[in-house]
Amino acid sequence: MSSETSSTLPSSTSRLQRHADWAVYAVFIVMVLGAPLVIDDVFWLNRIAKYLVFGMLGIAIALSWGYAGILNLGQGLFFGLGAYMTAMSLKLMSATSLQQGSDKPVPDFMLWNAEPGAVTDLCCINKGSFLWIPFQSQWFGMAMSIVIPLIVAFVLSSSIFRLRVSGVYVAIITLALVLLVRLLLIDAQPITNGFNGLTDLGWLTIGGFEFDPYMVETYYVVAVSLTVVLLLGRWLVSTRAGLILQSTRDDPTRARYLGYDVAAYQIFFFTISAGIAGFAGLLYVVAAEFASPSFMDIGFSISMVVWAAVGGRNSLLGACIGAILINTVEATVSETEIFKEAWKLIIGGIFVLVVLYLPNGLAGIARDLLGRFERRRKGTPAETAPKAAE
Repeated sequence: MSSETSSTLPSSTSRLQRHADWAVYAVFIVMVLGAPLVIDDVFWLNRIAKYLVFGMLGIAIALSWGYAGILNLGQGLFFGLGAYMTAMSLKLMSATSLQQGSDKPVPDFMLWNAEPGAVTDLCCINKGSFLWIPFQSQWFGMAMSIVIPLIVAFVLSSSIFRLRVSGVYVAIITLALVLLVRLLLIDAQPITNGFNGLTDLGWLTIGGFEFDPYMVETYYVVAVSLTVVLLLGRWLVSTRAGLILQSTRDDPTRARYLGYDVAAYQIFFFTISAGIAGFAGLLYVVAAEFASPSFMDIGFSISMVVWAAVGGRNSLLGACIGAILINTVEATVSETEIFKEAWKLIIGGIFVLVVLYLPNGLAGIARDLLGRFERRRKGTPAETAPKAAE
């Protein structure tokens, strides 16, 4: 192959790759926003909205694991915190909180756990009830759904990455933390309702309009939010900071030698990933009308990693599609009589096959096919093209 061909092949391939990427993004966004036009069943529309929230969690995992090289097995912590913050506000807006013999809202479970003779008021119905007072404002609860995960992630990541902790140790620390917070949440029965979580929530209300979880408008709140997060994430990883982050993932020692503050980039992207997970928790509460300690189960956090692995952890859109696809298959299989008892085994088998034979997930398959197409179009031998691209 001539030197001229070798120099032009990478640029044309990368150009085709970029065009194909944006085309796939466009198709995905059109499908997400156009779903209500072809789906009349409000039950399924609500279910798809929940899957889109899980797609947002896939993006968060891909950002931290795929691009930053940080395997976070405690992402459920940030999702759960985001969910609980909004659920607290919506709980105070529900009818059950306005029927407890007080002129101010008080959660029904606090009355059940109150000491005899306690005043029916958030200030003093139990020792920790005053923490709920700011959540009488819906906007405060929604803001905290993002702010609290950001603060927790920043403090945690600063402690970890400034000490140059990496690899499996980060996974162990995040896993232990999510377990600890889950236990604290359950033990704080008078304040959080323990195992039962927060149920009987009110509806999200904006400008006097109530978003019924089964309305098309609520679906679009989730769909548009996912679209914005996906595009902002795509922009972020393509910036100079995103490219430097990927270099720190591949060789942190070399990045430090070149003068980059590796820990600062890791902290920033880990924190952004947590903020996305918190925002996803907010949206899930709006669509599902409950918050539960199960959001912080080990299995749920590991499931997020599975979604990203199946879709392709090095692709934001791939991880998003993987999350949506796995949850759709999971729901369909679990409701099929034949596979009712074995659906978890089936999902586990899919994950094992992907790890063994498709290490780059579905996104990797798409890139391989695109590369083959480009080589055939250029008439480049399969063995020579990769060397030229390098």
